[in-house]
Amino acid sequence: MQAWMHNVPQAIIDAKADLRARIPDLRERFARIDQYVRDEVAAIRTEQASGGAVPTLQFADVQAGKVGEAQRQQIRRRGCVVLRGVFDPQQIAQWNEEIGRYIEAVDYLGQAQSKAGLDKYFSALQSGAPQIFSLYWSRPQMEARQHPHLAQARAFLNRLWQFRGPAGPVFDPDRECTYADRLRRRAPGATSLGLSPHADAGSVERWCEPSFHRVYHEVFFGDVMAYDPFQALGRDQTHEIPSPAVASVFRTFQGWTALSRQGPGDGTLKLVPIAKGMAWMLLRALLDDVPADDLCGAQPGRALSASPEWHATLLEGEVSIPVVEPGDTVWWHSDTIHSVEDQHRGSGYSNVIYIGAAPYCAKNAAFLPKQAEAFLSGHSSPDFAPENYELDFAGRATEADLSELGRRQMGLLPW
Repeated sequence: MQAWMHNVPQAIIDAKADLRARIPDLRERFARIDQYVRDEVAAIRTEQASGGAVPTLQFADVQAGKVGEAQRQQIRRRGCVVLRGVFDPQQIAQWNEEIGRYIEAVDYLGQAQSKAGLDKYFSALQSGAPQIFSLYWSRPQMEARQHPHLAQARAFLNRLWQFRGPAGPVFDPDRECTYADRLRRRAPGATSLGLSPHADAGSVERWCEPSFHRVYHEVFFGDVMAYDPFQALGRDQTHEIPSPAVASVFRTFQGWTALSRQGPGDGTLKLVPIAKGMAWMLLRALLDDVPADDLCGAQPGRALSASPEWHATLLEGEVSIPVVEPGDTVWWHSDTIHSVEDQHRGSGYSNVIYIGAAPYCAKNAAFLPKQAEAFLSGHSSPDFAPENYELDFAGRATEADLSELGRRQMGLLPW
C-alpha cells in the first residue's frame, strides 16, 4: 500500500494543493472541457432521439472484419458499444435456466441471511445495491468466459485502444485474462434499488496517486482536449486502494452478457456515453467552489460517484441502453460513468452475466494466481467481498470444465 493511503484526508488536501499549484490555467482548462461536454450532451440527445446514442454492431460484422473506421471512432467517442449476437440464443436459454437452478442449489438466499452486511463497499452509492448475486464459479459463467466468440469480441474491443508504447506493447490485445465477476437477476416488478451513477476503476486515487497522473497527464498538465481515454500507457501500472469495490486488474472494457431480453425501464444499465467525461470530473474537483478536503464526494475504497450536486452537467448526458436480446453483449470503457435503474417495470426477468475485457499484461497476469486459487477452492473471487457462497458446494465448476483456452485465461496453463 502506498504511503499516502494511510492518511487519505490529508492526502486529498495535499494532492489538491499540489495540482492547483501545477495547473495555472485551471479555470481556462476546465472551461474548454466543460464546453466539450455540453456539446457532447447536445449531440447525445440528438442521437438518442434519432435511433440511439450507444453504438451498436453486429458480432457477425466483427467476425467478418466489416467494421469501418468511422464506427470504431464512434465507439471511442462514446466509450461504449453493444455487440449483438455474440452467443446463440439457445445456448443462452440453457445457461439462464442452469444459473437459476444453481442459485437454488447453493442455497444463496438462505446463506445471505447470515452474511448480511459483508458487501458494504457500494453503500456510498446513493441507491444502494441491486439484485446482484455474489456467485463466480457456476458452469455457465465459466463456459461463457472461455467461449471462442467472447475471445473474438474482446480482441476486437482491445484493439480499439492504443496499446503499443515506446518500450513495446502495454498489453496483448489477443490474449485475455479471465476476471471472475458476478450475476444479476432482477425479477419483473422488483423495486429493490439500483446503483446511482459511478465509475469503478478507482476513486480518490485518480488525484492522489502519482501512478494515475501518467494516465491523465494531458488532463492535468498537457492539452486537455488531446486527452485520449483509449491510450493505454500507464493504465497497467496504477496503484488502487485495496477494496472489494475497486478492481485490481486493468480492464479495457467492463461488460455483461444478456441472458434475457431487456431495455429501458427493465431495471438495467444506463450510461453517460462521453469517453472523455472523466477529464471533466477530474478538473471539476479542483475548482474553487469545492472544499480543500473534498473531491466532489469521492470516498477511498468506494466506487467513484457522479452526483447531481457536483456533476449535473455531465449527468445531463445519461441515457438508457437500447433493448438487447439474449446473447447480446454490452461494453463500456472502465472510466465511463454508468448506473443501474432503480426499478424494474418490465414483464420479464432482467438477467446478465458480468464479463469484462482484461487483456494479458503484467498487472493482470499477477492477479491470476490469486483468482485461480479461489476458483479451485470455491472461495469468492479475490476482488470481491469474501462471502464464499460456493465454498462447500460440490456443484460448482472445476478445472475439468475448462477448455484449453479457459485454462490459459485462468492462468492454469501458460500462454
